[in-house]
Amino acid sequence: MPGLAEVVRGLAARDGVDAVVLVSPDGLPIDHAARGACDADALAALATTVLRPAARIGDTAARGPLGRIVFEYGGGLALLSVLGDGHALLVLLAPDADAGTMLFELGRLTPALASLL
Repeated sequence: MPGLAEVVRGLAARDGVDAVVLVSPDGLPIDHAARGACDADALAALATTVLRPAARIGDTAARGPLGRIVFEYGGGLALLSVLGDGHALLVLLAPDADAGTMLFELGRLTPALASLL
């Protein structure tokens, strides 16, 4: 089984992926990889900040635990996956990326990533 760094770099190397940031519960980047400039510190801090109220929406609406958030922007998608124990994975996709395939891959990889943390 590959380590965290290999998984992060493998995801970042996929077509349409602009950046990947593995986020600690404290809002710090554990690891990241990007095609261009990427402020991993700011992205990690913001991802953690967003997770708390998003989880509360699910609790209030009786939807169960939060698994993944999809943000749609003019410049592409941001996928934020909960890995457990406060860890998360942020994947930034280009506008023409195959989001469906990436969502499937994140669903498949989430348990493996969680076990590595």
